[in-house]
Amino acid sequence: MDFPKIDPVMFEIGPIALHWYGFMYLLGFLAAWGLGTYRAKQPNSGWTAEQVSDFLFFGFIGVILGGRIGYVLFYGLEFWAKDALYIFKIWEGGMSFHGGLLGVIAAGWYFARKNKKPFFDVADFMVPLVPLGLMFGRIGNFINGELWGREASADFFLAIRFPQDPAGLLRHPSQLYQAIFEGLILFLIVWFYSAKPRPRKAVFSVFLIGYGVFRFGVEFFREPDAHLGKVISWLTMGQVLCIPMIAIGVYLLMKAYQEPKVQPNK
Repeated sequence: MDFPKIDPVMFEIGPIALHWYGFMYLLGFLAAWGLGTYRAKQPNSGWTAEQVSDFLFFGFIGVILGGRIGYVLFYGLEFWAKDALYIFKIWEGGMSFHGGLLGVIAAGWYFARKNKKPFFDVADFMVPLVPLGLMFGRIGNFINGELWGREASADFFLAIRFPQDPAGLLRHPSQLYQAIFEGLILFLIVWFYSAKPRPRKAVFSVFLIGYGVFRFGVEFFREPDAHLGKVISWLTMGQVLCIPMIAIGVYLLMKAYQEPKVQPNK
């Protein structure tokens, strides 16, 4: 089927235009703020609503800086080599989840020091707030008709022809696959896992493993970046970056359950 006709601009008021993509990021931020405030109000959470807001501010900066720097290092070095200012040209597109994650981790480390909290307490508290933002972001990618999937068979009921695709092929809507698995399903797993007291590091570890596994799998349906293709044998860059993510998650989860002290993660 053909891609549904969706105007990327929700509405315009004079020179001001609100795009669906930006609106999805706003929904992701509001979801994180609402969930974080709810968790902070639970008994013995060790958090206040003000601390949640402060962290989200630092986290937003970490996402932007880390996402852009990560994209340039992981996906766009050849563009940077040709244009030294490319790293600053965010309006041309190009953000990396793995880079954004590193940026948020750095923000979490700074926030933890500033508020005299153990880093993994901050990480365990915050990661359940992330997946819904990822879900909304991937829906934004779909609406924009970008980051589409690999070619699908003509009889596959979800196959879509994206107007931005110069080849005009029927493709998997991999953005929606990511929204479901890396967003909604991962949220349910991490949220309900964190609902009971877990060892410190455990919730963060489950997030790393869950995202890494889901992203690795969905990459088989996502079209590799045209300028990179498959970087190692049949592996895409996204899959290569997920391998250490999964390994670190498994290691931290094993370490978490070797430590006797249990931390509340409400």
